Amino acid sequence: MSSEKVDAELKLGPVGPRPYWVVLVSVVIRAIHQIGGAVYLSSFLLDEIVGPPAFYLWLAVISGVALVGTETMRHRQLYREVAGLATIFKVVLLGIAFHGYLPETATVVVAFFAAALAAHLPKNIRHRLVF
Repeated sequence: MSSEKVDAELKLGPVGPRPYWVVLVSVVIRAIHQIGGAVYLSSFLLDEIVGPPAFYLWLAVISGVALVGTETMRHRQLYREVAGLATIFKVVLLGIAFHGYLPETATVVVAFFAAALAAHLPKNIRHRLVF
């Protein structure tokens, strides 16, 4: 079966228009989110940083919410796509780590690993409808 035929059989989520300026702003927001997330993750991996710094935690949270907002403008059923479910999975794992239900360091690393995998999947997989 050719790759074109496989791609045609996939059910991708509906897309809507998004102004080009929103695309450009979302690139900046994504970079800010990566900085906040990197410092947050490093606070679990490095002994020199005691706890996640509040500024970077909120930087990651606020920029993450903004990213979901810009992605939802384009991908109208993001919560049904692989990318949206990966985001929900990441947030749930971070909550589980925060509340101490699982070991913090390992759980945060798994959350970031899953998010990185989901973010770099090919578009035809990342935006595939799961249900």
